[in-house]
Amino acid sequence: MAPLPGYKLAQRLAAGETVFTGWCGLPAPIILETVAREGFVAVTIDQQHALWDTAATVNGIAAIRQGGASPIVRVPLAAFDTASRVLDFGAEGVIAPMINTVADAKAFVSATKYPPIGERSWGPTRALTLAGISDPKIYLRDANANIVTFAMIETQQALDNVDAIAAVPGIDVLFVGPSDMSIALTDGAEIDPHSAKVDAACEKVIAAAKKAGKVPGLYCVNAERAVQTAKRGMRFLAVGSDLGMLRAGIAAQLKTLKAG
Repeated sequence: MAPLPGYKLAQRLAAGETVFTGWCGLPAPIILETVAREGFVAVTIDQQHALWDTAATVNGIAAIRQGGASPIVRVPLAAFDTASRVLDFGAEGVIAPMINTVADAKAFVSATKYPPIGERSWGPTRALTLAGISDPKIYLRDANANIVTFAMIETQQALDNVDAIAAVPGIDVLFVGPSDMSIALTDGAEIDPHSAKVDAACEKVIAAAKKAGKVPGLYCVNAERAVQTAKRGMRFLAVGSDLGMLRAGIAAQLKTLKAG
């Protein structure tokens, strides 16, 4: 892989590193920068379920880079046009929810990879600026290898098709959404991201990723879950959320105040 200036995420994964990403829903670039500066090598902006609009995302990607980390964006459902845009804004990775079929995976790749792998439209002006790339030919030549695509596996249909999805050229990471997976596997009866059924699904995804030479990943509600599943073979792990960490910090301070 030829490294693209300013892009580190794909290189870390290709080298076999286990990558932990901070996960941010609060639409404040300063939070992203802080999470990066505190030591996360990647920081994810959640557009799907959180509060990020386009303008905040543009500024957020720059803030993550300023903090020294790799910016990732989870886009809304089937928003492949947005996937292409956030790459133009300078994101190093895109997470697409509910990739249930080969057709879904191919549509995702089409929007995020340049020919001959996909059909991504040209226009990475902000990405070039943030990375300090003066020659656009360099970006065109090396972008496909340095952009990381995350296909979310979070339904029974996706599990049934996971080997075929993993085999799609241009899909880099199989990323399990454990809450939606738990809902899907129980026909809506429960939400338990740590259930035995979810663990079994994770094992299937790890096996499919290994077979296809791709990277398995998982959203984890806390660091303990991330460490545990990394030992089982997951190599890209989201850890908690900014709001969750904020609440935990406040709760700890209030507990001390009440005890005093």
